[in-house]
Amino acid sequence: MALIDIYRSNMVRKRDELARLSHDKANESAKIPHLNSRIINAKNIISRTTSSSTIQSKQREIEQSEKSLADIAKKIADIDKKIASKDNEYLAEEKRFRQEEDKINKKREQDEKKRMQENERQLRTITQSLQQQSYEQRHLSAEVEKLKCIPEKITVLFFATNPKNTDKLRLDEEVRSIQEMIRKSEHRDSISFESRWAVRPLDIFQAINELSPDVIHFSGHGADTSELLLENSDGNAKFVTKEAITQTIMASSDKIHLIIFNTCFSNEQAQSIKEYVEAAIGMTTSISDHGACVFAAQFYSSLGFGLSLQKAFEQAKAALSLESPTEINTPILYVKDGINPDNMYIVKPKAILN
Repeated sequence: MALIDIYRSNMVRKRDELARLSHDKANESAKIPHLNSRIINAKNIISRTTSSSTIQSKQREIEQSEKSLADIAKKIADIDKKIASKDNEYLAEEKRFRQEEDKINKKREQDEKKRMQENERQLRTITQSLQQQSYEQRHLSAEVEKLKCIPEKITVLFFATNPKNTDKLRLDEEVRSIQEMIRKSEHRDSISFESRWAVRPLDIFQAINELSPDVIHFSGHGADTSELLLENSDGNAKFVTKEAITQTIMASSDKIHLIIFNTCFSNEQAQSIKEYVEAAIGMTTSISDHGACVFAAQFYSSLGFGLSLQKAFEQAKAALSLESPTEINTPILYVKDGINPDNMYIVKPKAILN
């Protein structure tokens, strides 16, 4: 049995005991008027009679009545004492009952407060979850819409330059490998590969205006001063600064998404130009003919299978590590602020194509 029930039961018992004592007191008190009346009557008779026997009889009656009154007074005093004691006991039980009641009410209030707090916490969690789901849904919808905006077919513009007064590069092998890997890819029909050879500076504008490419690929020589080597009218090397290349791209088509500098020491060129296109790839140091060929071929193959830019870049580096391990850290990818390469696709993924 709970404490509060014990205290309540004790209070009821004490109250019943007080009621019995009050009843006993009332019964004893009810005897007093009769005894007082007998005493008065006896005294009146004594005052009127001269009979000694009558006087003695009435005096004994008065004494007996007074003794009875004294006994009643003693009983009433005892009852009052018991009532006072029981009353104190009742008040003590009532105090314990009230304290336990307050304790229960306080605990109930605390439990209710905790329940309300838990309900609020769960409500916040549900609200946050719904908001997160809504955000993710909007984000997913935005990504899907972004993917839908990817053209059904992209154009890759390959610029090949190997001036007469520079070391001979096997650029034809690079082009052949890229084209072969594109042909083997799942979305080969989505990639149009166009090449321009012996490129002079002004040829860049002509080719971009003519083809409106999505991807531009520079292949050839680069200087350790971060300059790109094109050709002059004599077929010899013409150094083009990264600032000039950047200015050229700025003045070109807004359709360009990616620029690849598959040339030596092109890191700064890629870093500079990524402010004006979504992404750029450059080389931190010199790269071998074979390394450049392997990296480029695998990169375009991965794009042709609908992989993201980040995944295509990682696979191209992995292929480079298999064929030329010392050059694994040479390629570097830059993206414009706000662009996530994991969510950037050049060729539309199969799920969207369907």
